[in-house]
Amino acid sequence: MHGGPEKAVYAYPFEHYEYWGREFPGMDLPWGAFGESFTTEGLLERGVRIGDGLRVGSAEFLVTQPRMPCYKLGVRFGRDDMVKRFLRSGRTGFYLAVFREGAVARGDSIEFTRRSDHDVTVADIGTLYTHDADNQSLLRRAAELPALPDSWRDYFRKLLWEPDA
Repeated sequence: MHGGPEKAVYAYPFEHYEYWGREFPGMDLPWGAFGESFTTEGLLERGVRIGDGLRVGSAEFLVTQPRMPCYKLGVRFGRDDMVKRFLRSGRTGFYLAVFREGAVARGDSIEFTRRSDHDVTVADIGTLYTHDADNQSLLRRAAELPALPDSWRDYFRKLLWEPDA
C-alpha cells in the first residue's frame, strides 16, 4: 500500500509519459517509472472524479485523491526539483481505495462501475491544493466529498472563508 486504505493503489496515465519524455530527453521511462500500480489509458485527471468507481479484472476500486508526491519521487528521478515539477505539471495520477478485492492481470481493461454525482475531478483537487485555494465554491464542494479522505476535507474546510456576520 502507498499510505493507508485510501491510497491502496496508484493509477498513472500512460499519456503523461510523452510529456515527461520531452521534459527529460534520453531518460529511460519504463511503465511504472512513477511508482504506479496501474498504468492507465484514457483516464486523465480532468475526466476522473473523486468518488468514481472502477473495475479492473474482478476487483473494484474507488477514486479517492490525486497523488501529492514526497521526496522519494525526486530520489527515484535523481532530481531535487522533481516534486515541484510534478505538481506544477498537473500530471499527478490518482489513488484508489479497494472497494472489492478480486483478481487483476496485466492487460485487464479498466471500466467505470459508477460515476460520482459530485462532479469534482482529480484535477480540481490538485488545483485547489497547488494554486487555486481561493476558489470558495470548489472548496465547499471538495470539503463535502465523502470519498475524499478526512485529511483533505479538513484541509479544505480550514481554507473556507467565514461569511460576514
